[in-house]
Amino acid sequence: MSRGSHGGAFEPNGDGHTPGTSPGSDRFWLGAALVLLLGFMAVEVVVGLLAGSLALLSDAAHMLTDAGAIALALVAIRLAARPARGGYTFGLKRAEILSAQANGITLLLLTVYFGYEGVRRLVDPPPVEGLPVLVTALAGIVVNLAATWMLARADRRRLNVEGAFQHILTDLFAFIATAVAGLVMVLTGFARADALAALVVAALMAKAGYGLALESGRIFLEAAPRGIDPQRVEADICSVTGVVGVHELDVWEVTSGFTALSAHVLVSTAHDCHERRVAVERSLSDRFGIHHTTLQVDHRDEPDGRTGSCAGANASCGDLPVTDSISPPR
Repeated sequence: MSRGSHGGAFEPNGDGHTPGTSPGSDRFWLGAALVLLLGFMAVEVVVGLLAGSLALLSDAAHMLTDAGAIALALVAIRLAARPARGGYTFGLKRAEILSAQANGITLLLLTVYFGYEGVRRLVDPPPVEGLPVLVTALAGIVVNLAATWMLARADRRRLNVEGAFQHILTDLFAFIATAVAGLVMVLTGFARADALAALVVAALMAKAGYGLALESGRIFLEAAPRGIDPQRVEADICSVTGVVGVHELDVWEVTSGFTALSAHVLVSTAHDCHERRVAVERSLSDRFGIHHTTLQVDHRDEPDGRTGSCAGANASCGDLPVTDSISPPR
């Protein structure tokens, strides 16, 4: 009998980051983007109130959520870096997912408000000054391009960093829509263009918010990571020489990019349990990028081992698909 775990820490590249990134560099780029966005947001609120532009105010509100997303990401990175202690056996790594989910829910709530206000202004449009809207939106495009560039240099495999990046990217498209609306108002005086731009911003918020809420929800519900099919994982384990059974296979994400797996594996009495466990771990790492595994490996005829053919509670190894055609997730 062999029981063991492999890869107790998340270290896909030795430090948990993509090449060229580190927690320190992530905090630097996130902090720089935060300062830039807060400064411009204050200007945009003032101009939006003076010009009476809902599009500018909705952009400013979205920029506030951008700033909040980045601030949450900074806090989450610090929390996630804390070592495991006490009852928190994985540390606080899921703080990043809480941050991402908060970003998604905030975007969805803002979608409802600006959607309602945009429709109301379509029905009864207030006067809006087009020139300040156009100039501010053009400046916003420049600011968001700079912020997008900064966040692109951070580790976007983290769902909370990706959430902040999506916030800013959405805001960039929103500023483009607002600039078009401002140009239309300057050239034609069509005041409803401002409300239409606000509705475009609301639609972009809805798309980004839904995506973040969905992905963070999958992690909280401990669904298998996207790109990893548990049936293919089971087939791959069964393809390892000497393995005759797989039971209670679980595969989930602890946090962004940190996949964990546990299973009860049965091997024939002709093979060593420990050696087969190492072979299974190596296969899971090479084929699926799963580095954190907890495997209980028994001989099939041990008193506490399961009897019968492969995965008696699941399927026979002979009935599972051949894994030569299985490729690791992208």
